[in-house]
Amino acid sequence: MIRKVTLLAVGALMGATSVSAINSFGGSAEAAGTATYRQLAIFGNVFERVRAQYVTPPEEEKLIESAINGMLTSLDPHSSYLNQEAADDMRTQTRGEFGGLGIEVTMEDELVKVITPIDETPAARAGVLAGDFITEIDGEPVRGLSLGEAVDKMRGPVNTAIELTVLREGADQPIKIKVVRDIIAVKAVRFRVEEDVGYLRVISFTEKTYDDLSDAIETIAKEIGKDKLKGYVLDLRLNPGGLLDQAISVSDAFLDRGEIVSTRGRNPEETRRFNSRPGDLTGGKPVVVLINGGSASASEIVAGALQDHRRATVLGTTSFGKGSVQTIIPLDAKTALRLTTALYYTPSGTSIQGTGIKPDIRVEEPVPEELRGRVKPAGESELRGHIQGENESDEGSGSIAYVPPDPKDDVQLGYAMDLLRGIRTDPAFPPNPDQAAIKN
Repeated sequence: MIRKVTLLAVGALMGATSVSAINSFGGSAEAAGTATYRQLAIFGNVFERVRAQYVTPPEEEKLIESAINGMLTSLDPHSSYLNQEAADDMRTQTRGEFGGLGIEVTMEDELVKVITPIDETPAARAGVLAGDFITEIDGEPVRGLSLGEAVDKMRGPVNTAIELTVLREGADQPIKIKVVRDIIAVKAVRFRVEEDVGYLRVISFTEKTYDDLSDAIETIAKEIGKDKLKGYVLDLRLNPGGLLDQAISVSDAFLDRGEIVSTRGRNPEETRRFNSRPGDLTGGKPVVVLINGGSASASEIVAGALQDHRRATVLGTTSFGKGSVQTIIPLDAKTALRLTTALYYTPSGTSIQGTGIKPDIRVEEPVPEELRGRVKPAGESELRGHIQGENESDEGSGSIAYVPPDPKDDVQLGYAMDLLRGIRTDPAFPPNPDQAAIKN
């Protein structure tokens, strides 16, 4: 029996890896049938014909890689083959620093679709918006390229410029955007003191997230004083996900006990449950969690755990709805396979695949006049080939993924602050742990 070390990934789209696990392969796998081997023989025949007779000599390695990616992308939007460059890039992203433009992307209708630009990166500063479709990269059409090939073209040396041609809903014609490449050093957690409230924004779930969050909570408590501190706003908007173990640790920071998340695979014995440990870093202070259509995967794990345990009030709009887990399987020393192997469930046993986390208090964030029609709703249920969620309905998942750059214009944040200060009241705040969706 062959054993390989694998990594579980819950990051959205171009997101990365998480906790290590040992998986066994070979013992439970069903042998391929005769018909399958016949089809594989056809594949080999086609490959040899192309290699020997195509009008120009093809790159054989590229042919095989394209065939593998074609097989994987037919499964769902998150399974893919990681060549050496992609595997290296994935590992770099989990460390919280990588080179590029600073956008989370997927492929839709043969175009590169921007899920969200990462805060304070070249793409965000240049004006790239969630929902933009990239049609050309430096004048070369995107159609005909795989997602990996398109991403490769957007990579390059630091301080070099790239021109993106994008289609944007509401715009009369394609828009050309010049972006200067840079090292994307993503700070996992940003925080500030808002008089008597602590503001915590989790940008992404990298190896640094829990430590950054812990330091931020400690700093806020010291600066405001525990007696004067009204509570915390945990902002997970525009957070595309990341490491599963970090999502568990961040949830644990606010919980004293109970299940955080479970993952369930093809076979019942593959079910794994992750529980919190004693010790709430905030000392039980009230928490309001902000989510929107840009909150995906790991951020949905946190929102779902705190919501089900009635530890926090979730405010905003429906989250992205990515409830699947990807396993990173090393194929050799350089390449790997990212394969969807499980769905994750909130403590109440709910799968949010294709449905998202519904807020306790729905508050829409107004979009400025100049951006109306250009900022589109984002959601897993809109991705072609996504895994159908067991709770999915016509309503689907996701919502507008927009956060005003100036906090003074942030309606959702202002509502959360008013709740914590007692200026507003709502039956969902403060939450009642005795009525938790999951009992401990």
